[in-house]
Amino acid sequence: MTALDGKVALVTGASRGLGAAIANALAADGALVLVHYAVDHQAAVGVVLDIQHRGGRAAAIRADLAAPDGPGQLWAAADEALRHFDLDNRVDIIVNNAGINERGSIDQATPANFDRLVALNQRAPVFVTQLGLRRMSDRGRVINISSGTARYARPDVLVYSMTKGALDVFTRTLAAEVGSRGITVNAVAPSALDTDMNASWLRGNIDAHAGATRKAALGELASPADIAAIVRFLASPDSQWITGQIVDATGGNSL
Repeated sequence: MTALDGKVALVTGASRGLGAAIANALAADGALVLVHYAVDHQAAVGVVLDIQHRGGRAAAIRADLAAPDGPGQLWAAADEALRHFDLDNRVDIIVNNAGINERGSIDQATPANFDRLVALNQRAPVFVTQLGLRRMSDRGRVINISSGTARYARPDVLVYSMTKGALDVFTRTLAAEVGSRGITVNAVAPSALDTDMNASWLRGNIDAHAGATRKAALGELASPADIAAIVRFLASPDSQWITGQIVDATGGNSL
């Protein structure tokens, strides 16, 4: 028996990058994983097939979380997927991973890009979780993917950092509210990862890669699998006495 046998996990933004790594890690521990995607159906199905190939259980579900009714779309799709597994509408683990990053300083911020970032990075996790808590079993888990930029100053990603700072406040405050049910709420805050979201500035740019690693005490960048291992622990019974915490997973960035 593995740590998450019999559990249902939802991972938003799980068709690629960090989300896909988290989905695979939770499935490897026995969870049935709902792999959320917004656009790339083929990539999401690929994650599901990878999980199934390793003996796990998963299903792909689509929703546009940036839309006002996106969280409702998500849970309707989740409920439909669970019926195929003869399960009632339920969830044990929610990982709010979906997010976007638009680089820009204060001079480059616009109302349109501010609203896009807030809609997906800040508003969506709140309402995905609000609806999910109605389905969540006691002693469940909510895990938010934050960012080290909420701790240290990065003027080139000002609005993105603001949304992640708000997510940290949400994490601590919600933990105090739902603790009586034994539900833990934590956030994991990585720094730059070599994923599709960072490809435009990190991949193939030796100076950017060197600059990112130079700021970390450990002198290297984490992989998506490294961060997924932390999420896997926070989803497990072993983490029961950890709640309301922002787990710094930056390798000591900007200490």
